[in-house]
Formats: sequence, C-alpha cells, structure tokens
Amino acid sequence: MTADDLTALVYDELRRLAGALMRRERPGQTLQATALVHEAYLRLAGAGTPWRNKQHFVGIAARSMRQILVDRARARGAQKRWAGLDRVSISDSLAIAAHEEAMLPALDEALERLAAIDAGQARIVELRFFAGLSVEETADALDLSPATVKRRWSLARAWLFRELGAPS
Repeated sequence: MTADDLTALVYDELRRLAGALMRRERPGQTLQATALVHEAYLRLAGAGTPWRNKQHFVGIAARSMRQILVDRARARGAQKRWAGLDRVSISDSLAIAAHEEAMLPALDEALERLAAIDAGQARIVELRFFAGLSVEETADALDLSPATVKRRWSLARAWLFRELGAPS
C-alpha cells in the first residue's frame, strides 16, 4: 500500500497521535496537530517505502512526527544558545530545566542510546509512547507476545527514567 492509501485510512488516528504529541509540547507552540500530520505525510510519501500494514505505517508516522518536534525543539535551543546561554549536559539540563521543551530532545537522545543497546526496547517505546499503541497492538506490530512487550516496556521505562533523571 502507498502512503496515500494508508493516510486516508488512518488520518483520524494520526491526528489523535499528533494532538497527544502536541499536548506534551511547551505552551505557546505555533505548530498545529494538522500541520504536524501533513509534514509527517510529506516525509513519508517521498520515501517510497512499501508499508506492511496500518500499524507499521502509523508507527513510522509517529516516529516521523516525533522527529519533526525534536528538530523544532533543537532549533529553538540553537537560537537560545546564541543568546548567550551556556551549554550543559543533558542530565544537568533536565535536572535544572526551567522549560519543558528541554525534555523532548533529551528523550530523543536517550532513546537513541537505548536503541544502540537494545533496538527492540527502543521500538517498543516509540510505538507505546509516541504512537500511542496498546500493548496488544504493539505486540501485533512487532510479532511478539503481549507478555514480552509488557516486560520490555517496563525495562525500557526504567532505563529511560534512570538516564533522564540521573545526574552526570
């Protein structure tokens, strides 16, 4: 199936996911959920990737939306650095962050580190947290048992909590 076909089938679900991602963003965000879905669609339509099923497409779309938000947060951070702010480590910035916008890039970097250690756990986090899939939907998308997904989801959350909360 093409991105066009699948987008028409799952557009409402993608809007719901985008809305959930946007609610986690800082107040005053100018990007709207619809614009986020459309920007993700443009990235996916240009990829020419064959999609296995709806869950596969929604998972990749959620990853794309997350990356769009991370890129925007990093761009905002880059502008702020030019305003005379000092650079600090991710752990330090999370410990003393006055703005929630610091969380998304830090979470993305932690998720990349987790993917280097265990790509399966990182994929589960993406599907559960960013795509909003249930344990059963995640298990179906990854061809795993729900018990395995629950166990790996718990381990991944604990690892991310430690990574994001521990001082450097």
